[in-house]
Amino acid sequence: MNLRRDLRHGLRIGRAEFVRSLRGYLGDTRRLVGLAFVVLFFGGSLLFALPAAYVLGRTARSVTAIPFFGPATTALPMVFLLLATVRTLERIGRIESEELVLTTVHPRAVVVGLITAEVGRLLLWFGIPVGAFVTVFALGLGTPMVLVTSGVVVLPIIVSSAVWGYACGISVLRVLRRLPGVRRVLRGIGILVILGFVVVSQFVGRQLVEGGEGVQGFASAITIGPLVEYVALAFAGTPLAQPTSIRSIAVVVTLLTLTPVGLAVATKQASAFWFAETPTRSGSRQVQTSTGGFTAPRPFAWSRAGRIAWGILVRARRHPQKLSHLVMALFFIGPIGTTVVQSSGDAIGPLVAGTGVGFGTYLAGAAFGLNPLGDDRPQLPLLLLTETSPRTVTRGRLIAGVAIGVPVAVLVPLASIGLRTPPLYALAFGVVGTGMCLAASMFAVGIGSAYPIYEEREFWGTESVVPSTLVMVAYLFVVGGGTALGLAVTWFGVTGNLSPTPVFSVGFGLYLLLTVGVSYGSYRYAVRRYRRYTVT
Repeated sequence: MNLRRDLRHGLRIGRAEFVRSLRGYLGDTRRLVGLAFVVLFFGGSLLFALPAAYVLGRTARSVTAIPFFGPATTALPMVFLLLATVRTLERIGRIESEELVLTTVHPRAVVVGLITAEVGRLLLWFGIPVGAFVTVFALGLGTPMVLVTSGVVVLPIIVSSAVWGYACGISVLRVLRRLPGVRRVLRGIGILVILGFVVVSQFVGRQLVEGGEGVQGFASAITIGPLVEYVALAFAGTPLAQPTSIRSIAVVVTLLTLTPVGLAVATKQASAFWFAETPTRSGSRQVQTSTGGFTAPRPFAWSRAGRIAWGILVRARRHPQKLSHLVMALFFIGPIGTTVVQSSGDAIGPLVAGTGVGFGTYLAGAAFGLNPLGDDRPQLPLLLLTETSPRTVTRGRLIAGVAIGVPVAVLVPLASIGLRTPPLYALAFGVVGTGMCLAASMFAVGIGSAYPIYEEREFWGTESVVPSTLVMVAYLFVVGGGTALGLAVTWFGVTGNLSPTPVFSVGFGLYLLLTVGVSYGSYRYAVRRYRRYTVT
């Protein structure tokens, strides 16, 4: 084995993988629109952060004067390690055309290529905004030296974290292959961890703004001194420079030592994962038969659309990774959850009822409606040649979404009666939530049919087709805004604080017209897309 040759081949593989990613980003108009939307969505926050970075560079007189410099630098390698592990589970556990690549070069070259490409992608996504922040900070500090030194200091941390994160991710994938039953448990735990992180981040952000001795004490407790001294080397040659300590040199030596060791571990784990056969429980080749799970119960059995809906629900239960895109809603539910917890006793009940309606409405359309053609891709040729009309197929997907959303939108408001919500208010929220679930599911199938996604992507060791990010964000904003407006009108109506003035009547009539018209038009569009679909 020639290390230099493997590194050379690995860099070529990494360049090819990175270029392939760029072509995927720039070669599709839909993805370009999605990227533009992401830039507009997060660019506003960056515009507010850049003036703060300039002021910080102008006023900082020492490294200790930079707010939360210690905890941020301590969390830096942990964040990169976790991100690299998750990305390995989600995307880079394997390589395209691995049978050809693995018979051409050593697995170590493939590992180097995958890690190099992923580091390039991470630098592309996070390097631009972070680089802009550091550039403005350097302008405020009055020296461009920070741009060079910060890159030299941070690069060993990124490379070492990426290598060990890849090794950890491959190890988890090996465990998931050996123990398939653990996969569902880990997905559930992962969702709970994400939800907990989002909720906790709301409280932490508020505490950081308000300050206090508790926050300062916690920040000091999690700060690792040698790592902070090492990252402080990024300010060498600037007014914030500190003397080089023995501990910072020890960190450099540790990072340079851990990187090749991690590469060896990652290569060994990847080789075992790629070349090992998938274990089977039995050596027999018996044909698996259905256990009757698709036998639709009442009321699904009353119509053909209901039976289709039951099949969609059963398929989702057997393959829960099809619902992995619903995790996106956690980032919007977290702030609402903190608002509910921090509310007074009289407001908790109505807020819980409204949250239940909003979440149920979201589920009604997002669960099965945001990518109908992509979800049906494996059986589209058979589906389009059956006697079942496209209208029935589309209605089956609507019923499946409503079957998930309506129970949440109705039962949560009724359960909020235990939190002193008046029964009339809870009943009104449940009735309005039912109508909103139907409207959301009809709107979802239309927007999902307009931008179908057929490509599978690996997520936690399994392949799944997820809706377009642009479609998910657009659906969330449209349905979220419409639901919030409808709940506000419902609340003022049941509390008697609503005056039927001409202006309100016109505005409310326009709201109902848009809700019903857009939803029904979306449903008709989805039916037409199914009817005119051509298999090539």
